[in-house]
Amino acid sequence: MNTAEVTIELADAALPGDLALPDDAPGGVVLFAHGSGSSRHSPRNRAVAAGLNAAGIGTLLIDLLTAAEDERDAVTAELRFDIGLLTRRLAGAIDWLAAAPPTTGYPIGLFGASTGAAAALAAAAERPGRVGAVVSRGGRPDLAGDALGRVAAPVLLIVGARDPEVLRLNDDAAGRMHGAVHRLEVVPHASHLFEEPGTLEQVTDMAARWFDRYLTRHAPIS
Repeated sequence: MNTAEVTIELADAALPGDLALPDDAPGGVVLFAHGSGSSRHSPRNRAVAAGLNAAGIGTLLIDLLTAAEDERDAVTAELRFDIGLLTRRLAGAIDWLAAAPPTTGYPIGLFGASTGAAAALAAAAERPGRVGAVVSRGGRPDLAGDALGRVAAPVLLIVGARDPEVLRLNDDAAGRMHGAVHRLEVVPHASHLFEEPGTLEQVTDMAARWFDRYLTRHAPIS
């Protein structure tokens, strides 16, 4: 496994990230968009990323907010719901992956959790030629708004059975994805954070199979 700490230089921020690429050329690389009040150090996202790495898929976990913005958000909780800002940052990271020598030409997937899922879907709509597949875990796809109708990449929505309100929001959002192959998967006995034994492993397996089907088996995206 080749790992590296990277910095994604954008017009308004320098975002730190952790890039992991399997020794064999990976079938693609998945960019993670963390959820409300979280960061690239999220233990749940890191567990999923490790599972994807074991399946031969590269991963990039980044912070979508700067350190100063994160301190502000810890008090106000406003930036974590600024989907426009998060989408712009994620789109910039997608462009970085497409241009960076280690990952140039690799198919790019997105994995979003909570509000990060909305940013992932909106970014997929903004970069239809570069995003090959999207997976949401306990996400808020409804916050992507009108972008849902413009998503072209295949989308997997994963929700816990014990998370009824988020399940309802995901079901409604799925009905608005008219231009994309999509599926809603419900994990039995799982709550919003998938803390129950074995539930996060199910998420990882579902995500790996989705990316294998719709990302790694396709030709590189330019």
